[in-house]
Amino acid sequence: MVDYDLLVPYGWTERVRLEYAALLEADCVPARVIRMDRGECDVATPSGPGRATCPRSDSEVSGLCTGDWVLIDAAMNVRRMLPRRSAIVRSTASRDSRGQVLAANVDTVLVCTAADGDVDLGRIERMLTLAWESDAQPVVVLTKADAAEHLRLDEVRAVAPGATVVAVSATAEYGLDVLTALLDGTVALIGPSGAGKSTLANALLGAEVFATNDVRAVDKKGKHTTVHRELRPLPGGGTLIDTPGLRGVGIWDATDGIERTFSDIESLAADCRFSDCAHDAEPGCAVRAAIDNGELTDRRFDNYRKLARENEWMAARTDKRLRAEREKVWRDITKQHRRMFREKNQRR
Repeated sequence: MVDYDLLVPYGWTERVRLEYAALLEADCVPARVIRMDRGECDVATPSGPGRATCPRSDSEVSGLCTGDWVLIDAAMNVRRMLPRRSAIVRSTASRDSRGQVLAANVDTVLVCTAADGDVDLGRIERMLTLAWESDAQPVVVLTKADAAEHLRLDEVRAVAPGATVVAVSATAEYGLDVLTALLDGTVALIGPSGAGKSTLANALLGAEVFATNDVRAVDKKGKHTTVHRELRPLPGGGTLIDTPGLRGVGIWDATDGIERTFSDIESLAADCRFSDCAHDAEPGCAVRAAIDNGELTDRRFDNYRKLARENEWMAARTDKRLRAEREKVWRDITKQHRRMFREKNQRR
């Protein structure tokens, strides 16, 4: 009989057990991916941590990623990836039509940005779009609060409807108790290099688990200290995934995420006189009225439009790729049939 006690610190809850009960196989045991390394991965199993061979990488949405639940056999081969409850996905750095999974089966996403530098509201909106689209609950974290001349909490709250915004300092242990109370299940940290994610992760874990580096004093930018996505148990229950710094935050199939990030604009648009209002110069445009009276900023509306256009462009690229792949399959089938007919005729 399999003892699942060793899986509990890695997120094997009663809810997870019930979700996967019908999918378990007699010759396999469930395991959680702790870290990916090309064709191998570190996993947490009912027998303890181990190293498993896996056929796919996390470079595509269909591939394995840190946080995934899998089935492994006695030879430590990943036999099957179990269905994901959630996934943080961005477009790949190459800007093609494929998505890259940053973390899987996440319940809480900590959107981190350094409070002691230029707080980029547009980048926060981008990261919130990824977080909302993942089906996890986002929390915006202004790190390094002790070094900030002015905490822009109100400005950040204005661009994060539905998300909690907190200010913390991992080094000064400021605000950590408030943040800890917001954590639920598997927690993933996302943000640019230099945002203090690894320092915050160490503070939440209560140990120096992840390496950290100082940022450059000139531009407040940091190096990619974390180079792998790695999952660790939290001392108070739940798990934490630290991720490398995001240079680019590309949108990938994020219609719902955009609608939730910009729910204020979506609500305003519902009050426009015309259902197909482009929010330019149409009479009775509630969005334009909100901009004119200062309720909505031009910057936020412009970013909303920018992300919506980017999402539409990525959707079109994805449709083209899928269509091309289907056409290739049919071409291959046609070639195979022709070859079979030629071989058959030659035998006559």
